[in-house]
Amino acid sequence: MIEVADLSVSLSDKPILENYSLSVGRGDVLAILGANGVGKTTLLNCIVGLRRPTAGTATCRGRIGYVPQLFHSTFAFSVLDIVLMGRARHIGLFGAPRRVDYEIAQKYLDQMKVGHLRDRPFNELSGGQRQLVMIAQALSSECEVLILDEPCSALDYKNQSIVIDTLRTLNDGMGLTIVFSTHAPQHGLEVASHVLLMKDRRRYEHGPVDEVLTAANLSSLYDVAIAKAAFAEGGRFTFAPYFER
Repeated sequence: MIEVADLSVSLSDKPILENYSLSVGRGDVLAILGANGVGKTTLLNCIVGLRRPTAGTATCRGRIGYVPQLFHSTFAFSVLDIVLMGRARHIGLFGAPRRVDYEIAQKYLDQMKVGHLRDRPFNELSGGQRQLVMIAQALSSECEVLILDEPCSALDYKNQSIVIDTLRTLNDGMGLTIVFSTHAPQHGLEVASHVLLMKDRRRYEHGPVDEVLTAANLSSLYDVAIAKAAFAEGGRFTFAPYFER
Protein backbone atom coordinates (compact mmCIF):
# COMPACT_ATOMS: atom_id res chain seq x y z
CA MET A 1 0.00 0.00 0.00
CA ILE A 2 3.00 2.27 0.55
CA GLU A 3 5.86 2.61 -1.92
CA VAL A 4 8.93 4.75 -1.26
CA ALA A 5 11.29 4.85 -4.24
CA ASP A 6 14.70 6.56 -4.31
CA LEU A 7 13.41 9.18 -1.88
CA SER A 8 15.64 12.15 -1.10
CA VAL A 9 14.77 15.20 1.01
CA SER A 10 16.77 18.37 1.62
CA LEU A 11 15.94 21.27 3.92
CA SER A 12 17.61 24.60 3.12
CA ASP A 13 20.01 22.68 0.84
CA LYS A 14 20.96 20.36 3.72
CA PRO A 15 20.40 16.67 2.83
CA ILE A 16 18.11 14.91 5.31
CA LEU A 17 17.38 11.67 3.45
CA GLU A 18 19.09 10.24 0.38
CA ASN A 19 17.86 7.39 -1.81
CA TYR A 20 15.50 5.63 0.60
CA SER A 21 13.42 2.82 -0.93
CA LEU A 22 10.98 0.50 0.83
CA SER A 23 7.47 -0.89 0.57
CA VAL A 24 4.72 -1.63 3.07
CA GLY A 25 2.16 -4.22 2.01
CA ARG A 26 -1.52 -4.36 2.86
CA GLY A 27 -1.91 -5.54 6.45
CA ASP A 28 1.74 -5.00 7.36
CA VAL A 29 2.83 -3.18 10.51
CA LEU A 30 6.08 -1.25 10.10
CA ALA A 31 8.02 0.05 13.12
CA ILE A 32 10.59 2.77 12.36
CA LEU A 33 13.52 3.21 14.74
CA GLY A 34 16.46 5.58 14.67
CA ALA A 35 18.33 8.19 16.66
CA ASN A 36 16.92 11.66 17.25
CA GLY A 37 17.22 13.85 14.17
CA VAL A 38 17.82 11.01 11.70
CA GLY A 39 14.73 11.87 9.63
CA LYS A 40 11.93 9.62 10.91
CA THR A 41 9.35 12.41 10.99
CA THR A 42 10.52 13.70 7.60
CA LEU A 43 9.98 10.26 6.08
CA LEU A 44 6.50 9.98 7.60
CA ASN A 45 5.57 13.46 6.39
CA CYS A 46 6.57 12.50 2.84
CA ILE A 47 4.39 9.37 2.99
CA VAL A 48 1.44 11.35 4.36
CA GLY A 49 1.92 14.09 1.76
CA LEU A 50 2.83 16.92 4.13
CA ARG A 51 6.31 17.31 2.61
CA ARG A 52 7.41 17.06 -0.98
CA PRO A 53 10.59 15.08 -1.60
CA THR A 54 13.53 16.68 -3.35
CA ALA A 55 13.81 13.58 -5.52
CA GLY A 56 12.10 10.22 -5.77
CA THR A 57 8.56 9.40 -4.68
CA ALA A 58 6.51 8.35 -1.68
CA THR A 59 3.00 7.09 -2.48
CA CYS A 60 0.23 5.60 -0.36
CA ARG A 61 -2.75 3.79 -1.88
CA GLY A 62 -5.49 4.12 0.71
CA ARG A 63 -7.15 6.57 3.07
CA ILE A 64 -4.61 7.79 5.62
CA GLY A 65 -5.15 8.50 9.30
CA TYR A 66 -2.22 10.48 10.70
CA VAL A 67 -1.23 11.05 14.33
CA PRO A 68 1.53 13.70 14.65
CA GLN A 69 4.04 13.68 17.45
CA LEU A 70 2.84 16.93 19.01
CA PHE A 71 -0.47 18.73 18.52
CA HIS A 72 -1.87 21.89 20.09
CA SER A 73 -5.19 23.44 19.09
CA THR A 74 -5.28 27.17 18.45
CA PHE A 75 -8.95 27.31 19.43
CA ALA A 76 -10.84 26.11 22.53
CA PHE A 77 -12.20 22.87 21.09
CA SER A 78 -13.52 20.13 23.31
CA VAL A 79 -12.10 16.63 23.16
CA LEU A 80 -15.21 15.45 21.30
CA ASP A 81 -14.83 18.30 18.76
CA ILE A 82 -11.25 17.24 18.07
CA VAL A 83 -12.24 13.62 17.43
CA LEU A 84 -15.20 14.65 15.25
CA MET A 85 -12.70 16.44 12.99
CA GLY A 86 -11.55 12.97 11.98
CA ARG A 87 -15.00 12.45 10.45
CA ALA A 88 -14.54 15.37 8.02
CA ARG A 89 -14.32 13.25 4.86
CA HIS A 90 -17.59 11.53 5.82
CA ILE A 91 -19.45 14.68 6.88
CA GLY A 92 -18.53 16.84 3.87
CA LEU A 93 -17.42 20.45 3.57
CA PHE A 94 -20.66 22.15 4.60
CA GLY A 95 -22.28 19.27 6.45
CA ALA A 96 -22.97 18.80 10.15
CA PRO A 97 -22.09 15.76 12.26
CA ARG A 98 -24.84 13.15 12.34
CA ARG A 99 -25.72 10.75 15.10
CA VAL A 100 -23.50 8.07 13.57
CA ASP A 101 -20.53 10.47 13.59
CA TYR A 102 -20.97 11.13 17.31
CA GLU A 103 -21.31 7.41 17.97
CA ILE A 104 -18.11 6.59 16.06
CA ALA A 105 -16.21 9.39 17.80
CA GLN A 106 -17.34 8.14 21.20
CA LYS A 107 -16.50 4.56 20.28
CA TYR A 108 -12.85 5.39 19.66
CA LEU A 109 -12.58 7.71 22.64
CA ASP A 110 -13.78 4.80 24.77
CA GLN A 111 -11.36 2.41 23.04
CA MET A 112 -8.48 4.72 23.96
CA LYS A 113 -9.82 4.93 27.55
CA VAL A 114 -10.45 8.69 27.38
CA GLY A 115 -14.20 8.68 26.78
CA HIS A 116 -14.77 10.35 30.15
CA LEU A 117 -12.85 13.40 28.89
CA ARG A 118 -15.15 14.09 25.94
CA ASP A 119 -16.38 17.47 27.24
CA ARG A 120 -13.02 18.70 28.54
CA PRO A 121 -11.13 21.44 26.64
CA PHE A 122 -8.51 19.65 24.56
CA ASN A 123 -5.71 22.08 25.43
CA GLU A 124 -6.22 21.47 29.16
CA LEU A 125 -5.30 17.80 28.85
CA SER A 126 -1.88 16.39 29.62
CA GLY A 127 0.41 15.58 26.71
CA GLY A 128 -0.29 11.88 27.10
CA GLN A 129 -4.06 12.38 27.16
CA ARG A 130 -3.89 14.55 24.04
CA GLN A 131 -1.94 11.82 22.28
CA LEU A 132 -4.67 9.28 23.03
CA VAL A 133 -7.33 11.70 21.78
CA MET A 134 -5.42 12.25 18.53
CA ILE A 135 -5.24 8.50 17.97
CA ALA A 136 -9.02 8.36 18.50
CA GLN A 137 -9.39 11.14 15.91
CA ALA A 138 -7.35 9.22 13.33
CA LEU A 139 -9.30 6.01 13.96
CA SER A 140 -12.64 7.81 13.66
CA SER A 141 -11.71 8.69 10.08
CA GLU A 142 -12.10 4.97 9.26
CA CYS A 143 -8.72 5.03 7.54
CA GLU A 144 -7.09 2.19 5.64
CA VAL A 145 -3.55 3.17 6.61
CA LEU A 146 -2.71 4.46 10.09
CA ILE A 147 0.52 6.44 10.44
CA LEU A 148 1.75 7.50 13.88
CA ASP A 149 4.79 9.58 14.81
CA GLU A 150 6.10 8.29 18.16
CA PRO A 151 2.60 7.54 19.51
CA CYS A 152 3.89 6.45 22.94
CA SER A 153 6.46 9.18 23.54
CA ALA A 154 4.40 11.04 26.17
CA LEU A 155 2.68 8.04 27.70
CA ASP A 156 3.17 6.10 30.92
CA TYR A 157 3.36 2.30 30.85
CA LYS A 158 -0.40 1.80 31.24
CA ASN A 159 -1.25 4.09 28.36
CA GLN A 160 1.54 2.65 26.22
CA SER A 161 -0.14 -0.70 26.74
CA ILE A 162 -3.47 0.76 25.59
CA VAL A 163 -1.87 2.07 22.40
CA ILE A 164 0.02 -1.15 21.59
CA ASP A 165 -3.03 -3.31 22.34
CA THR A 166 -5.14 -1.05 20.10
CA LEU A 167 -2.67 -1.30 17.23
CA ARG A 168 -2.57 -5.07 17.57
CA THR A 169 -6.38 -5.29 17.60
CA LEU A 170 -6.72 -3.03 14.56
CA ASN A 171 -4.19 -5.07 12.62
CA ASP A 172 -5.35 -8.53 13.70
CA GLY A 173 -9.08 -7.82 13.60
CA MET A 174 -9.39 -5.37 10.70
CA GLY A 175 -6.22 -5.92 8.71
CA LEU A 176 -5.33 -2.24 9.06
CA THR A 177 -1.94 -1.26 7.63
CA ILE A 178 0.08 0.59 10.28
CA VAL A 179 3.34 2.57 10.23
CA PHE A 180 4.73 4.06 13.43
CA SER A 181 8.00 5.50 14.67
CA THR A 182 9.30 4.66 18.13
CA HIS A 183 12.36 4.69 20.38
CA ALA A 184 11.22 1.46 22.07
CA PRO A 185 12.33 -1.73 20.29
CA GLN A 186 9.88 -3.63 22.50
CA HIS A 187 6.97 -1.97 20.69
CA GLY A 188 8.30 -3.34 17.42
CA LEU A 189 8.56 -6.81 18.94
CA GLU A 190 5.02 -6.63 20.30
CA VAL A 191 3.11 -5.49 17.25
CA ALA A 192 5.22 -5.02 14.09
CA SER A 193 5.70 -7.42 11.20
CA HIS A 194 8.53 -5.37 9.67
CA VAL A 195 11.04 -2.84 10.90
CA LEU A 196 13.01 0.02 9.37
CA LEU A 197 16.26 0.95 11.12
CA MET A 198 17.34 4.45 10.00
CA LYS A 199 21.10 4.72 10.63
CA ASP A 200 21.72 8.02 8.88
CA ARG A 201 20.53 9.91 5.82
CA ARG A 202 21.83 7.22 3.46
CA ARG A 203 22.12 3.97 5.42
CA TYR A 204 19.15 1.93 6.61
CA GLU A 205 17.96 -1.65 7.06
CA HIS A 206 14.44 -2.82 6.27
CA GLY A 207 12.88 -6.25 6.60
CA PRO A 208 10.96 -8.69 8.83
CA VAL A 209 11.23 -8.06 12.56
CA ASP A 210 12.84 -11.41 13.36
CA GLU A 211 15.60 -10.78 10.82
CA VAL A 212 16.37 -7.09 11.33
CA LEU A 213 15.51 -6.29 14.94
CA THR A 214 18.56 -7.79 16.64
CA ALA A 215 20.81 -6.71 19.50
CA ALA A 216 23.74 -6.26 17.12
CA ASN A 217 21.74 -4.05 14.76
CA LEU A 218 20.34 -1.96 17.62
CA SER A 219 23.80 -1.52 19.14
CA SER A 220 25.04 -0.21 15.80
CA LEU A 221 21.95 1.95 15.32
CA TYR A 222 22.24 3.77 18.66
CA ASP A 223 26.02 3.45 19.17
CA VAL A 224 25.53 1.94 22.62
CA ALA A 225 25.79 -1.65 23.83
CA ILE A 226 22.38 -3.33 23.70
CA ALA A 227 21.68 -6.92 24.76
CA LYS A 228 18.80 -9.32 24.26
CA ALA A 229 17.13 -9.92 27.62
CA ALA A 230 14.93 -13.00 27.97
CA PHE A 231 12.09 -13.24 30.47
CA ALA A 232 12.11 -16.18 32.86
CA GLU A 233 8.93 -17.73 31.46
CA GLY A 234 7.08 -17.89 28.16
CA GLY A 235 10.02 -17.57 25.79
CA ARG A 236 9.52 -13.81 25.41
CA PHE A 237 12.35 -11.29 25.35
CA THR A 238 13.17 -7.62 25.03
CA PHE A 239 16.23 -5.49 24.36
CA ALA A 240 18.02 -3.42 27.00
CA PRO A 241 21.04 -1.10 26.90
CA TYR A 242 23.87 -1.53 29.36
CA PHE A 243 26.30 1.23 30.19
CA GLU A 244 29.96 1.22 31.14
CA ARG A 245 30.64 2.24 34.73
